[in-house]
This record gives sequence, structure tokens and C-alpha cells, in this order.
Amino acid sequence: MTDLPGRRLLLVHAHPDDESINNGATMAKYAAEGALVTLVTCTLGEEGEVIPPGLAHLAADRDNTLGAHRMGELAAAMKELGVTDHRFLGGPGQYRDSGMMGAPQNADPASFWQADLDEAAASLVEVIREVRPQVLVTYDPDGGYGHPDHIKAHRVAMRAAELAAEPAYRRDLGDPYDIAKIYWNCVPMSVVEAGFARLRAAGRDKELFPGIASPEDVPGVVPDDEVTAAVDTAAHAPRKAAAMRAHATQIAVDGPFFALSNDLGQPLFPTEYYKLVKGRPGAAGREDDLFAGVDA
Repeated sequence: MTDLPGRRLLLVHAHPDDESINNGATMAKYAAEGALVTLVTCTLGEEGEVIPPGLAHLAADRDNTLGAHRMGELAAAMKELGVTDHRFLGGPGQYRDSGMMGAPQNADPASFWQADLDEAAASLVEVIREVRPQVLVTYDPDGGYGHPDHIKAHRVAMRAAELAAEPAYRRDLGDPYDIAKIYWNCVPMSVVEAGFARLRAAGRDKELFPGIASPEDVPGVVPDDEVTAAVDTAAHAPRKAAAMRAHATQIAVDGPFFALSNDLGQPLFPTEYYKLVKGRPGAAGREDDLFAGVDA
């Protein structure tokens, strides 16, 4: 790429739909403000469970065509968010969805869980050195909730950030580049509890979903004092909801709430939260801008 915008954000996610659930409104906000928003997705999500009965044939245990379908869903979601730079790590289908932790698919040599860490990281180094992001967003070491592909995405993102800055590493992948700030996705416990209270109150008036999830089902929940950035993305919440609806095989959206294949309702959060793990904070308290303190 040439003539890069002044602000550049890179997000690394495991499957199509993770980006919209975790960071959809943040992505829409910065894209609308003219930043370059780059999404790297590590698998096609081939092992996902399918919600609509009419699409059940796509599943891995039937036609095994869910990955190709989810590529289309991701493209539609990115259109809703205004994001034009979205890629698959190493190319579409390079790494297969590993399934949930403990599943037989974890042992598949083609799975992302089995991928060599430095080989996978090298593909991301090339992206980092090309787009030169000041900010990287990914998962915490547990991947938010222990999914092997989320854990591996975290490891690949952190390793690639390290290697990209190393002058002696793979100059064929581009000039060295050091990412100024790295954030992990998180949600403060108080916000999660308030969101579920709203969901329970709404459920008394109408049936939103057959059941309601619990705060333990929300990835990346942390004590409030661990949150270092709160990006007010309420103005972009409709675009986030639209992006989530685009992932129709995986997500059902009902107003300010949604459910995954377990059909248990969860709240959509109007603010998205982050934990700074590398770089200087740009404010004395919680940051409200991931680029705070970064020179364009």
C-alpha cells in the first residue's frame, strides 16, 4: 500500500463473526473517520454450528461448505461496517477451524490449533509491515473464553508484533515496523451485569429468546479496574447490529440483544472496551480513543 492514512488499526480475529461481536462498532467508527481499518481473520469458521434450519446442510458433518458461505457473510458484514481491507491469514482456507477445545478437530493437521506458530506469525508480519498499524487489537491469552482458535490468534498476533519490529527478521517481508499500542478485548463486569439486567427486564414483556445466557458466557469479562479504554461507539451501534445480522449462520439479533447457536440471549454493548498491554496510555484515566497519544 502507498499513501497510507494517518491512523491505521489492525484487528486479528479467529473466525468470521468474531470481529463484529467484539469490535464491530469500533471498526465502523474509525473507518467512518478515515482511518485504515485492516481485519485479518485466521480461519473460515468451518466448524461453526448453523442456526437457520434452511442452511443446516452447510455444516461440517454434512456438505462441509460452511467456510465458503461464511466468507460471503464476512464480506457483507464488512460492507455494513465500511471496512474495505479484510484478509484471511495466509489466504482463504490456509488454516481450518479447530472446533471447540477438546474436540477431535483440534488434532487435524490442517487446523489452526496445529499450525506452526512462527510460520503463521510470518504471514501476519507481512501484513503488519505493509499497513504499518499504530494500533493492534486481539484477544487476551485465554482467547476470551478458551477456544483454541482464539488462543492461537492471540499467540500469532503477539508473536507477529514482536517479529515485525525485529530488524534482522525476514526483510523479504518488508521493512521492520514496531506497533505503538496493543490492546486486548475485554468487557467490565459491571457493564455485563447491567446488560443482562436490561435483557431480563425486556424478557418480562416479550419472549426475546428461549433462554438467557449468564455473564460467564461473555468472552473477556474482567474486573472494572482492568479496563483501560472505553470507546463510545453508540452512534455506530446500528452498523454493528447490521454486521452481526450479516453473519446469519452464527448470530440471531433482536434489537439490542443477540444469541448464538445456543439460543441464549446476550446484550449488545453500546460501548466497546479494551485493555492496553503495550504502549503508553493517552489519558490519565480510561482512554476514549485507541489512537490517543499516537503520532499520525
